[in-house]
Amino acid sequence: MPEAALDFAGEPPEAQAARIAALNDRYRHHGATAVLTGALKDPQAGKLALVSSFGAESVVLLHLVSVIDRKTPVIFIDTEMLFPETLVYQAELSERLGLENVRIIRAADEALAAEDPDGTLHRRDTDACCDLRKTRPLQRVLAEYDGWITGRKRYQGSTRQALEFFEADGPQRIKVNPLAHWAPEDIRAYMDENRLPRHPLVARGYPSIGCAPCTSPVKPGEDPRAGRWRGQDKNECGIHIVDGKVVRKGVDA
Repeated sequence: MPEAALDFAGEPPEAQAARIAALNDRYRHHGATAVLTGALKDPQAGKLALVSSFGAESVVLLHLVSVIDRKTPVIFIDTEMLFPETLVYQAELSERLGLENVRIIRAADEALAAEDPDGTLHRRDTDACCDLRKTRPLQRVLAEYDGWITGRKRYQGSTRQALEFFEADGPQRIKVNPLAHWAPEDIRAYMDENRLPRHPLVARGYPSIGCAPCTSPVKPGEDPRAGRWRGQDKNECGIHIVDGKVVRKGVDA
């Protein structure tokens, strides 16, 4: 937690930009562990939560948090359409790492009843389904925090090649990306060195794992995210905000 509580409500864009620039300057030459440790204590970062899908690479950041501060809030979005393997992995990994503050969030019952009563919205409008089951529940809970920690990395796409440790997430909120400079081999090496359990679906051809109806196995030579919303002009669920806009295309989740 930050050393002293600061109130960022009503912070003008120029002040937020200056704060983010100062944070990036402060931690520019630090590694992932130092960035995460500093961010969780730095008053200028504010009150943070880690948002995790408990997916293919999530264990790295979850393990780092468990080592630094197991009381860090960890937000897990249960869309109620996830693979059973993901739900089991989430429960087992949380216990194994000793995470003490895992918050499982879902869409509001009344919203589900009104917008997806038969559970088939994903067949008609995947963007609307993601908005209902992921984006809105996340935005609702993030209103309690000054920022959130993500596992985004520069190698994940052209739009992330200049990704910084700290960035804006709409007005008054920031994102922290401790693994921004990590390469795929860094992820694998960290998992091996710490003997961390992989998501069981990775070995079955799922290098990127989302909801069961919208995720398929990936063939050798395909892009790792080819199995997400296969055949659709979509590669992002919409939880990330760039320049004040929800992003559904052009950014990897």
